[in-house]
Amino acid sequence: MAVATQSLEEVCINSIRFLAIDAVEKAKSGHPGLPMGAAPMAFVLWDRFMRFNPKNPSWFNRDRFVLSAGHGCMLQYALLHLTGYDSVTIDDLKQFRQWGSRTPGHPENFETKGVEVTTGPLGQGIANGVGLAMAEAHLAAKFNKPDCQLVDHYTYVILGDGCNMEGVSGEACSLAGHLGLGKLIALYDDNHISIDGHTDISFTEDVGKRFEAYGWHVITVDNPNLDEDTKLDAVHAAIEEAKKVTDKPSMIKVRTIIGYGSPNKRDTHGVHGAALGGDEVSATRKELGWEYEPFVVPEDALNHFRKAVERGAGYEAEWNQILAEYKTKYPQEAAEFERMTSGTLPEGWEKVLPTYTPADKGAATRKHSQTTLNALAPVLPELIGGSADLAPSNLTLMSVSGDFQKGQYENRNLRFGVREHGMGAISNGIALHTSGLISYCATFLVFADYMRAAIRLSALSEAGVIYIMTHDSIALGEDGPTHQPVETIPSLRAIPNLVVIRPADGNETSGAYKVAIENRNRPTLLALTRQGVPNLDGSSIEGVTKGAYILSDSDGTPEIILIATGSEVQLCVQAAEKLTAEGKKVRVVSMPSWELFDDQDEAYRESVLPKAVTKRLAVEAASSFGWYRYLGSEGDMISIERFGVSSPGGLAMEKFGYTVDNVLAKAKSLLG
Repeated sequence: MAVATQSLEEVCINSIRFLAIDAVEKAKSGHPGLPMGAAPMAFVLWDRFMRFNPKNPSWFNRDRFVLSAGHGCMLQYALLHLTGYDSVTIDDLKQFRQWGSRTPGHPENFETKGVEVTTGPLGQGIANGVGLAMAEAHLAAKFNKPDCQLVDHYTYVILGDGCNMEGVSGEACSLAGHLGLGKLIALYDDNHISIDGHTDISFTEDVGKRFEAYGWHVITVDNPNLDEDTKLDAVHAAIEEAKKVTDKPSMIKVRTIIGYGSPNKRDTHGVHGAALGGDEVSATRKELGWEYEPFVVPEDALNHFRKAVERGAGYEAEWNQILAEYKTKYPQEAAEFERMTSGTLPEGWEKVLPTYTPADKGAATRKHSQTTLNALAPVLPELIGGSADLAPSNLTLMSVSGDFQKGQYENRNLRFGVREHGMGAISNGIALHTSGLISYCATFLVFADYMRAAIRLSALSEAGVIYIMTHDSIALGEDGPTHQPVETIPSLRAIPNLVVIRPADGNETSGAYKVAIENRNRPTLLALTRQGVPNLDGSSIEGVTKGAYILSDSDGTPEIILIATGSEVQLCVQAAEKLTAEGKKVRVVSMPSWELFDDQDEAYRESVLPKAVTKRLAVEAASSFGWYRYLGSEGDMISIERFGVSSPGGLAMEKFGYTVDNVLAKAKSLLG
């Protein structure tokens, strides 16, 4: 095929392909096969349908694009460069997968403007897309007026066979079908290849019928690649059809050929995750009639792509006129919209946080969480979230709102069903919609293991999701070791950029929410009790923001420091009272969050845990893993180094040594 015989659209599509081929070849690392096969449908989507402004990637009403098959990220980087995003220059493409580059090996929202969400683990992206579509549906229902459509954009996702194999995609897409998210359109890059080889060795289900059962509208497009049949118009017609279906999400199942254009590697797993190699690159150039040097884009193709800049400016200008009209007609709603989308919290919102004294009746911290959440809900309309079928136990319903359901998208209580992993990934999508929405989700703490990949991606993506985790220890009782998270909190503390908070009482629970609401670029996980705890003298909201603080102290330098989190703090307080009565100098430190304490300066940390005081006892109903960083060589701990047991919660705590008497005995042993 000679270059002269190619249509402009063919040249544009091959420009995408060869930028991907050349970048992977230069890096000697990457996944060229997906961009080579998916380039036609991606071109149709970006060139004919998507509304975005390359010179303002954060324009609010842009269509959102998610490459769920994130290993094929050179497809997205090529499109960002070609359409005029300043975030991806030709030099950035040449630095693909290199140290410090803006073109990492999977799309990362915090690295590359134009990338909406961080995708890497397969299935996360389509689940994020469900969250993005839910955010759009909620904001449209909240702000749109019959004469003024302020919020009106689509979420487009390209996903692959691997995404459809992963369970998280099934969880999220099942919910999307139930909710009837008509502005969610997924294009399935159905190339029948995974790393192991052809998918028929493990994946032969009818994906279309599965999605129809989920409640999706499914369209099939056979092979739109540029070979004997050029079917770009078929992709175009499918997207047009999908946009007309407003009461359910749409999947467009596109049969593609991985590594299209490669004479010897196309339609094999050999082109999935490795550079083609010099000889095969040359053969592919010959096969596709591509006479250009690496990283060279033909001028006519680049000019065509760059029309997106002018189009995008027009889209945004048109929307700005709508916003101006909206401000005139609906000034109150406009003010709230602009506040939310700017990420600004209402002035004085924190004043509604409940506070307590020891005279106030104690309660489980999950109950304090419910009280706090419902105090915040009326003053923070951006709060939206729910539970994985555990709302009566997690106590996470907002009384000011109904349920977010099909046709009732204005409501803020999300019903995720028993879908923990999907719930976490959806919540990430909501948080990353850049609409100011603050998403929360809830389950039992032990089931954090079902959603760990999503929690990790919250931290990596700098998504300020709030995780409300209840039933935080063996004290939950009779459900037994399968439900008792003895190792969970230490393992969560190992995730960078995740703030784990285990509050001791009502004030600390309020403090945990203060931290969580203010942390818009850092997820926060609240570990809450099922059993009641007293409100402690000296506990405070401010103390939680420091991570650890002195709850009670001795006159002069303490001989021993008792450190605890959550429900065990009260044991240290009572033990300290007994030790003080015996003439000992004791300090009690409540340490709800390691991460927040580590964030403080050295002077503050020294003031709470002075190096000179080497006798320290930590008390937490969990594994001791990690604690000795705070205890030193002379410290000790009351911990659990085995799985729990089925029994009444109070008895379990007693048998495992979580009593005042045992704290007292351990402290005296340290004191000699």
